[in-house]
Amino acid sequence: MLKTGQQTPGGTPAAPRMPFTKPRLSFWQILNMNFGFFGIQYSFGLQQTNMSPIYSYLGADPDKLPFLWLAGPMTGLLVQPIVGAMSDNTLSRWGRRTPYFLVGALFCSICLFAMPYSSTLWMAAGLLWILDAANNVTMEPYRAFVSDKLPPEQHADGFLNQSFFTGLGITLANLTPSALVGLGLISLNARSGNNIPYTTYAAFIIGAVASIAAILYSVFTTREYPLTPAEVQEIKSKPKGVAHTFREIGEAIRDMPLTMKQLAPVKLFTWYAMFCYWQYITLCLARTIYNTSDAQSSGFASAQLLTGRVNGTYNIVTFCSAFLLAALARKAGPKLVHIVSLTLAGAGLLILPAIHDATMLIVPMIGLGIGWASMMGTPYVMLAGSIPKERTGVYMGIFNMFIVIPMLLQTLTFSTVYRYLLGSNPENVIRLAGGLLLCAAVCVLFVRLNKNHSSDEVMAMAGGGH
Repeated sequence: MLKTGQQTPGGTPAAPRMPFTKPRLSFWQILNMNFGFFGIQYSFGLQQTNMSPIYSYLGADPDKLPFLWLAGPMTGLLVQPIVGAMSDNTLSRWGRRTPYFLVGALFCSICLFAMPYSSTLWMAAGLLWILDAANNVTMEPYRAFVSDKLPPEQHADGFLNQSFFTGLGITLANLTPSALVGLGLISLNARSGNNIPYTTYAAFIIGAVASIAAILYSVFTTREYPLTPAEVQEIKSKPKGVAHTFREIGEAIRDMPLTMKQLAPVKLFTWYAMFCYWQYITLCLARTIYNTSDAQSSGFASAQLLTGRVNGTYNIVTFCSAFLLAALARKAGPKLVHIVSLTLAGAGLLILPAIHDATMLIVPMIGLGIGWASMMGTPYVMLAGSIPKERTGVYMGIFNMFIVIPMLLQTLTFSTVYRYLLGSNPENVIRLAGGLLLCAAVCVLFVRLNKNHSSDEVMAMAGGGH
């Protein structure tokens, strides 16, 4: 192969190699490549709605639930930045990203299938650890896959498709058990020997199939572009090993941009609140709508199905409002949009425990859905322009740590908070979550934005996701 400046056989200098120009993809090609995200988010939706009830069916005390949710923040903290950096430097016959989300999806499907068969509390908790690790192995390389495949002018299209499948996957995961009961396919009160309803079995088995099938569909319809010889050589020349990866992450943390630091408290209050909501919403609804705290009662099983419906409702609001919020952010500014969105979400959770008619739960879910849509994108808009392009991957991984660290903190502290400060009352947990979202809205006021940013570029880079 001739390099620039070398002589051709005829004695003339070789022409410089032109950089590879990514072709524009059609709408259906972009849809195909992002379909795998549907399976990933279906899995996350099942976890959000069903893990606390599963733990309760297996005999968990309510004040121990946060410890049993430790898998999510721990695996996210360790896996996301490391796997994201590793996939940048992977060379294989299948590409850089594909091996990660294939392996992750396979383990995810196995754990989803096994979860409702858990015979003990610690079996379920152990499966959740593996499940969350598998989801995190899949997530970061999949986001990078979209950036690799699309030209810059189509990044927004790619990630908005990803956001659509995020909302669709979580929504269907939440609504599947209610649909099975409503269609008369499974009885509400039918349970197995481990006290877990058969509706939960069915939802997780459907999720296991959806997880691997969706990823396989994207893999077979969309192939990665081969790396150029220069890119291959650059990867081969980089230092190898976990120590180098950790050193790169440490240097990026040391040089963290000011805007990113100022967003840290916003993310702290936001994600502490959301973890509280996901862990205790079923227990709250069991008391406020069905007047029960007994995990063995039909009222508690009904509360689990209701949780799926209300979570599905706020996710429908999320993907319906995401495009509107993006337009408002361009006109009114991302700070104002995020302040208003977090305020609506916080107010919704504050009033939720006072609602005793299930049909009225749509009111707080509208607020939470708008807030959730903003949480998924607007912080990345505010971060725009402050991240060096050569460190985009590592900073995206670090910014995701701003999500999992609050979750880890909540997991380690909330048992004491629940018992001694909230009176072991799940309704108070939802009120606390609402108050924390209002605190996050206040913190947004103190974030200083880089005025020389491209919000479209960063929105594309952020995409949707969990």
